[in-house]
Amino acid sequence: MSSAQIILLLLIGYLLFTFDKKQSYLPVPVLLVVLGIGLSFIPYFSSIEVTAKMIYHVFLPAILFTSAYNFSSANFRKNAGIITFLATIGIMATVAILGAVIFALSGPFVSLSFIGALVIASILTPTDPVSVVSILEESSGSKKISSVVEGESLINDGTSIVIFSFLAGMLTQSKSFTVMNFVTDFLIVSLGGAALGIAFGWLMSKAVHYTHHREYQVMLSIVIAYGSFNLAELISVSGVLATVFSGIMLSFEYGRSVREAHFKDTLNGFWSIAELSVLSLLFLLIGIESAKFLQFNAWGFAFIIFAVSLLVRFAIIMGTTQFFKEWRKRMSWRESALISWSGLKGSMSVYLILELQAKSSGDSDMIISLAFAAVLISLVIQSLGVSPLTKWLAK
Repeated sequence: MSSAQIILLLLIGYLLFTFDKKQSYLPVPVLLVVLGIGLSFIPYFSSIEVTAKMIYHVFLPAILFTSAYNFSSANFRKNAGIITFLATIGIMATVAILGAVIFALSGPFVSLSFIGALVIASILTPTDPVSVVSILEESSGSKKISSVVEGESLINDGTSIVIFSFLAGMLTQSKSFTVMNFVTDFLIVSLGGAALGIAFGWLMSKAVHYTHHREYQVMLSIVIAYGSFNLAELISVSGVLATVFSGIMLSFEYGRSVREAHFKDTLNGFWSIAELSVLSLLFLLIGIESAKFLQFNAWGFAFIIFAVSLLVRFAIIMGTTQFFKEWRKRMSWRESALISWSGLKGSMSVYLILELQAKSSGDSDMIISLAFAAVLISLVIQSLGVSPLTKWLAK
């Protein structure tokens, strides 16, 4: 991707964000994806190659760090039980149930193996509410709902990668699966990434006191966001969770002292601009890349997969709120429905699709097309439906 193409894509993102400042009903990322699909028909943009490595190592650390850093540590502690459960056991149950249902329904539409169905389910489990959180808060007026949605999305990204890696290995390399190996690797990768992130976040909160130059503090935050991610990947633990927990730890440490306020103001100014720039590029690139896989004859099944994924997610969340005694009275079925609907798919799902494409030799094209279609359907329909659904459930 050339520098001229990057500048033009940033200009398009700037224009869209400027035209729709409030994003009251239609989040800009949805428009960016749709516009990206349109740009794919222009030779100048269709030549852009989007890779899994580009999304994973360039875009995700910035998005994850910004979301985690701005996520209230107090809200995380308050909702830690349900967030952790949904992002670990909940996501595993979702993959198993959703995969089984996709396989059972696939017969009349496509030829799909059980492992292939599980891979699709693992791709559709990570949530990406970056485009709807502000709408969710404004429409519902509930910090509890938005906190659960956002907190779950931050942690389940790391879980989904571990699950996907096992299933994709079984699909493309015929690797064997044992429960013990999966649990062991999951704990090492997840806990190792979280521990590394906490250590990085704590060290940065102390290191900023060695300089009074705000520009240097911003430089240090970039090092933390990308450094924790890449170091974690280097030692084979979760880079996603390392970056997420470094941001959460930093927010926690800064929230303990009033004297940290000017540090936060400086970082907020930089990362808010960086987030908009990254989101503009990312969602336009998602649209450009997805267009290559959308010409297939199983769109009806893709809509069925999307509908089933919503139903399974709602069942898991309802079951979770009933499982935790403290949540039975705090969470109504209406709130569970809104949390379920707000868990739309996005950048992490696209990364997993591109990772599968890189690992396969063309024999997973139908899986890739179905997953891409389901992700786009989720992104558009769920984004558009957040505000109307909130108002309807409120009645």
